[in-house]
Amino acid sequence: MALEQKPPDLEIGPPITGLEGSDDEPIIAITEPLWRIRLRLLWRSFKKNWGLFAENRIGLVGLFVIAIFAVMAIAHPILMATAWGGDNREIYDPVIGYDAVVKEFTVVEEVTDPLSEIELIDARFTNINAQVGDVIEQPQQPASPSSRHLLGTDPLGRDVLSQLMFSTRAAFFLGMVAALVTVFIATTVGSIAAFFRGFVDAFLMRVADLILLMPLIPILIVIGGFWTIELWQLGVIIGILNGFGGVAIVLRSQALAVSVKPFVDAARVAGGSRWHLIFRHVIPNVLPLSFLYMMFGVTEAISLEAILSFFGLLNVEMSWGLMISIAQAEGYLLRGLDVWWLLFPAGLAVTFLAAAFFLVGRAMDEVVNPRLRKR
Repeated sequence: MALEQKPPDLEIGPPITGLEGSDDEPIIAITEPLWRIRLRLLWRSFKKNWGLFAENRIGLVGLFVIAIFAVMAIAHPILMATAWGGDNREIYDPVIGYDAVVKEFTVVEEVTDPLSEIELIDARFTNINAQVGDVIEQPQQPASPSSRHLLGTDPLGRDVLSQLMFSTRAAFFLGMVAALVTVFIATTVGSIAAFFRGFVDAFLMRVADLILLMPLIPILIVIGGFWTIELWQLGVIIGILNGFGGVAIVLRSQALAVSVKPFVDAARVAGGSRWHLIFRHVIPNVLPLSFLYMMFGVTEAISLEAILSFFGLLNVEMSWGLMISIAQAEGYLLRGLDVWWLLFPAGLAVTFLAAAFFLVGRAMDEVVNPRLRKR
């Protein structure tokens, strides 16, 4: 026979004061505006995430490189209006500028050093009385770096440093347009596919698979062959292809994990509509991963812009790819170190800025992904 256990005696403590309706101490109402509370929480979250980001040295290096290029983009119009302005504008303008740099050349029968010698037949185009052994003055384009032109001039006599700084604005503009369009489309498509599932999910993911199968660079080359692509149009095209492509697949997997969370079920039970759940609960929790892929999107956009500019398929006044294209068209691409200022500044600018955004993205990955955070 089982023994019946007697429940323990419950002790009743003193009444709790301070509750609503209590005569002892009424609850103190919070009078601080809601926007200020949210701003404080946002600032607290930013400081925490910045602390995690700052622990990654490669992320700080990437930010430093991006800051250098940002200063270049901001400083160019200032220099054009001050140090390069006035009488020097026609010299340092990145598009229509020209400086007739003059250099002495020795007239020879056969040139062995093109930087200091000139053939007799070429010398007589400007000096009919030139003879072998004479030293004559000839306009030199491209001109090597000097105090007047720190990075020399291109084959058309334009200042390379001015072109380099001017092109930085185009790179930042294209990268931001492509990244924002990618984030907007990919976040929306991925969240909708994960939430509705079924036919909607299958259709959107098959579209993403088709876009992944298509090579991006040949598609852009074909588009550039039929239509003149503006810079902002290229950013939108890249954003659409990436937004409906691989980035949407990655964000869909994140949205699937968010859509089964308890707070989403609670919002659904409370009467929230599907669109309310998507835009108020699912998308805000997918955005951190979206911003991570935005950094990688900027890297891809900068590289694609350089490629299309090199092939002359982009309607842009000046860009890093166009600088290399002009050097190639004038026959200086394979001259190596003889004309290094025509190739290395623009090529290194594309490399460093694209790598900087990639490094920032890798550092952000450790902030967004809890598995990668240092414990």
